[in-house]
Amino acid sequence: MPEPEGRAAARDPAPATAAPAGTQPDEAERLRDLLRTPAYQKALLLSALLGVPVSLAAFWFLAALHELEHLMWAELPARLGWGIPPWWWPLPLLAVAGVAVGLVVKHLPGAGGHIPAAGLNAKGTTPAALPGVILAAVVSLPLGATLGPEAPLIALGGGLALLLAELMRSLKTPQGSALLGAAGAAAALAAIFGNPLAAAVILIEMAGVGGPQLFAVMLPALLSSGIGALVFTGFGRWTGLSTGNLSLTLGVPIPRLDAGDVLWSVVMAVGIAVALHRVRATGRRAAGLVSGRPITGTVICALAAGACAAVYTLAVGRSPADVASSGQALLARMAEEPHSWGVGALVAVLLCKGVAYGLCLGSLRGGPIFPALFFGAAVGVLVAPLPGLGVAPGMAAGMAAAAAAMLQLPVSSVVLVVLVLRSEEVIPVVIIASVVAFVTVQLLPAGRPVPPAVGRKGAT
Repeated sequence: MPEPEGRAAARDPAPATAAPAGTQPDEAERLRDLLRTPAYQKALLLSALLGVPVSLAAFWFLAALHELEHLMWAELPARLGWGIPPWWWPLPLLAVAGVAVGLVVKHLPGAGGHIPAAGLNAKGTTPAALPGVILAAVVSLPLGATLGPEAPLIALGGGLALLLAELMRSLKTPQGSALLGAAGAAAALAAIFGNPLAAAVILIEMAGVGGPQLFAVMLPALLSSGIGALVFTGFGRWTGLSTGNLSLTLGVPIPRLDAGDVLWSVVMAVGIAVALHRVRATGRRAAGLVSGRPITGTVICALAAGACAAVYTLAVGRSPADVASSGQALLARMAEEPHSWGVGALVAVLLCKGVAYGLCLGSLRGGPIFPALFFGAAVGVLVAPLPGLGVAPGMAAGMAAAAAAMLQLPVSSVVLVVLVLRSEEVIPVVIIASVVAFVTVQLLPAGRPVPPAVGRKGAT
């Protein structure tokens, strides 16, 4: 008696209907097998344990940078009788930074870490390179480099995780090394952004999981979601109807977006992307100068960046620290009092800080995120009086466009700006500006590659 068709199908694997190799069921089974392996479970436990010392090291590293920067740019000028540092103040400080970083690049393994003009680097730093990375950051950032602390933090977290794993004799394979290095970098990066989600997203996107195909699929989805959110929320306001959704209402005023905000965001994103593309090109040229003459070239670039800060102070009478800093503290003050900046001061800080940013990207050591965020915010404040635009949407779109243009990580840029601003209302323009800036940069000429920084033992 023939069996019923359904029972026969249940007994027979039915090759004709089975999922082809490499499809989602196979990948899901591979993931389950991986999670069952003792080696991976041990790696997860070790990552959790490493988070404690890495986070403590990141805390003290950031605290030391903050105290040194305050000493150099606030306490010392005040003790010498100046309300703000004089115009020439950045020149000797950055000259010292240039000499010290040049010596680190020439004589210490790891060359002080990767060159910021090349973007963020997800690779874990070897324990042998850690002293040079820390020293280069400590002499660059407090002494006036127009860079942020995130790249040294990534290197510190990854290198410290690898060092601790070696001491615990838990590092046995290259895969394990990469896994623990990424875990340490994420733990350290969360310290500067104050949010583990931003750190995780940045590390995932930096690692290039999925390759170019991921960006090809992700960009239309990201852009469509931003447009859809704008239309959906706008249509709800126009009709007065509610569909019901899972959301929380904050007890603070939130700006309402309109068509003007969106249109200006697109224009801003293109302009910011082109401008920061030129900044990166300046960084590449500076890196080329430094690669042949690590000490002389670094000093020349550092002094030129200091001259930008001096010109800014002579032009507008504000502190040279506005230019010779990461911009993190300045960004917070600008967000609190955007109308305290005149047009002349905004134009001057954008021009001077942009040039100094490019020079430091190719010569000193630090990260590219915070100066880019400040650059975008300053552009947003500058163009906020345009018809149909506002300060909050302008700053949000400018920061997202600048982050995406400089980092070339569109999803990370969206997550970072939204978490920093803590406003869901600006998400549509943040998404649109991030995607437009990313696409614009990709369509521009790539430019010359950044030469590697070669240390005493050839470690990059």
